[in-house]
Amino acid sequence: MDFNLDETQQELRGLAADLLAREATQERLEAFEKSGAPYEKGIWKALAQAGLLGICLPEEQGGAGLGPIELTVILREIGVHVAPVPAYASLALAAVPVAAHGTDEQKSLLAPLNEGESILTGAYREIGPAGTVRTTARRDGDGFVLDGVKTFVPYAAEAARILVPANVEGEGVGVFLVEPGSVTLTPQPSATREPLSRLGLDGVRVGADALLGGVADGAAWTTLRRSAVAGAVALSSGVIEGALDLTTEYVKTREQFERALAQFQAVTMQIGDVYIAKRALDVAVWAGAWRLAEGSGDVDEVLAIASFNAADGVLKALYTCQHLHGGIGLDVTYPLHRFFAWGKQAGHLLGGAEDQLDTLGALVAAQEA
Repeated sequence: MDFNLDETQQELRGLAADLLAREATQERLEAFEKSGAPYEKGIWKALAQAGLLGICLPEEQGGAGLGPIELTVILREIGVHVAPVPAYASLALAAVPVAAHGTDEQKSLLAPLNEGESILTGAYREIGPAGTVRTTARRDGDGFVLDGVKTFVPYAAEAARILVPANVEGEGVGVFLVEPGSVTLTPQPSATREPLSRLGLDGVRVGADALLGGVADGAAWTTLRRSAVAGAVALSSGVIEGALDLTTEYVKTREQFERALAQFQAVTMQIGDVYIAKRALDVAVWAGAWRLAEGSGDVDEVLAIASFNAADGVLKALYTCQHLHGGIGLDVTYPLHRFFAWGKQAGHLLGGAEDQLDTLGALVAAQEA
């Protein structure tokens, strides 16, 4: 595969990077963190006005109709600038599966998202290993009754709809468009101040038109699951790049014993380790995005490798960045804390390093069987 972005993708990256550099400034992020708001509405609106929220939305909803590589470009830049907006929730967890599998009526939810007027989200995680679905749905007259629990759902209270995967009795896994007001939402801890919720489904009834695409054949769930993982590792890839840039600049200018820290061999070796962790994740992230775009059969394996790097190597690299900053690295008034928190949260969402090794082992074993 070619790891170089084409001209359109490079222009997209430049547009996103320039916009976020202007909008997600240190002063603005500090003001947001003091505000208690769920997300930075100014940045969200700016992304919409620049057409960046519609990159992967269908053209009939005002989008550009592009694919996983372009979404990776956008989410990665959001990670580089740790911009507190619901792009991952709205695009990776919701818009991608709705665009791929939704009916015309269901796809109409995407037009307000394209304008930055609404938020969507998806309930990817449950109690247990990432990617499992224990929530159930049974047909009841002209609708369905849902039972189960979803965890760490981002922006659930703020979303127009929540995508909820569930095992439909006698069929397969379906994805349902559920209104937040019909479920029980309990706030859960968040490393990044991003609103996360436990979603309780206790006999929640939805109409037949809530089933994404009208079928429960597992296809929509596969799209949601892969998009959730690809989006999380893209964010993590951007986060470690931003942390590395900040740390590199710090060790170049911070002096100890009348010498810049970067002149000490031990420091350069540790910075090298961070760079290697970043590049290892980058390779897997772009490989996963490319395989998603091509519909390759090994996409789940590549995404599992990327997830392992995000949940293991990158987290260790972020600890190294903190260490190289000394005491200031632990100060929540210093920008590094945002990168560390975002990296930790992405690792938790992905299920952790051991979970990803188990996933990868199961995929390899299934191929050899």
